[in-house]
Amino acid sequence: MRNVARTSLVDAAIEELREEITSGAWPVGTKIPSESQLAESLGMSRLSVREAVRVLAHAGLLTTRQGDGTYVTATDESKIALRRRLDKAAAMDIIDVRRGLDLVAARLAATKRTEQDLQGLHETLRRRNAAGRAGDLDGFADADVDFHLRVADAAHNPLLGELYRSMSEALRDSVRGMEEAALEPDTSHEDLLRAIEDGDASRAVAVSVAILDQQQRDL
Repeated sequence: MRNVARTSLVDAAIEELREEITSGAWPVGTKIPSESQLAESLGMSRLSVREAVRVLAHAGLLTTRQGDGTYVTATDESKIALRRRLDKAAAMDIIDVRRGLDLVAARLAATKRTEQDLQGLHETLRRRNAAGRAGDLDGFADADVDFHLRVADAAHNPLLGELYRSMSEALRDSVRGMEEAALEPDTSHEDLLRAIEDGDASRAVAVSVAILDQQQRDL
């Protein structure tokens, strides 16, 4: 019976701490109270609090820094699980998923983009091109992903934007993985921006397909 009671206390502590994190009371980057402070405020033993912190750290919501304390690193366990899965995904798997997301994003962006969206796309494309000319693969990868994120944002579909953001690190890795091939000059992204600017959904989709086909060949 003591084990059951102990498990129940740990579960209760987990739920209390998770609520503080997911509600925004403890934003990402926040240092949470010490074990003794949490034990006192929750009316539980430090052992139960320690186990709860360990469980949430394993889930990716918290991280403990030796000699410093415990910090909030994320607020959504489902996004963490997706990110971990994407970290293990093969580059070809990423492209297959993008064939769904990019085509929808391009089609919607061509019909829903605003002037502000277009300004952001032009600026990001300039950064991408500058990094490419400089041979800066990391800068190029960052700008490339930012460009496609902005296309997704221009679709004005919040769920699409969230899905794309959850993949952002995996997308950067896939661009970096192409190495020199990624930096080869091409006009495909200018063509995509022009189609979105012109409101031509069919052309935007066709260019997106061509971009992904080329990336697949470069892998």
